[in-house]
Amino acid sequence: MQRWLKALILTYLSLLFFGSFVAVGGLWTGKVEEWLPFVSDIEIFLYYFFAGAIGGSLRHLYMFSKNYMKGELTDYRKWIMYVFYPIFATGTAVISVTLIQSGFLFIEFAEYDDGPLAQISIAFFVGFGFNRFLAKLSELSKNIFQSNKKDKNGDNGRTENEDNSEQMSLF
Repeated sequence: MQRWLKALILTYLSLLFFGSFVAVGGLWTGKVEEWLPFVSDIEIFLYYFFAGAIGGSLRHLYMFSKNYMKGELTDYRKWIMYVFYPIFATGTAVISVTLIQSGFLFIEFAEYDDGPLAQISIAFFVGFGFNRFLAKLSELSKNIFQSNKKDKNGDNGRTENEDNSEQMSLF
């Protein structure tokens, strides 16, 4: 990977990480709402969004630094994950909290007067490990939308791993 590209990715991840903290601070103090009044309608989702961004960018800053120190930033096809994974993590964080709050994932949040601290924490963790969360969602999706039709051989067309995945829980 070229030196300028490494610097660009490191700058991008750092801005995303620290900028998300600034954005959360602006939301918390009400400064963002003063500048953009429509934000009050989506403020709670912005907390989850930026918490996911903090988690995703933190993980990829760590991975980038670790791979840089080991001299493993040689595959140009992998640099794209440093750019897009933190973006994917933001949306995944918002969706995860929405799924949990809807009761779909069977996790309950404690209510706090200060704000949705548990939801923001979950959004951070999902942002940090969003690829693992997506793997669990994929597993859950297969279980929910599986077909029970039998094929010509008399089985339902699933592999042994897919049969065992029914016994796995989400968490």
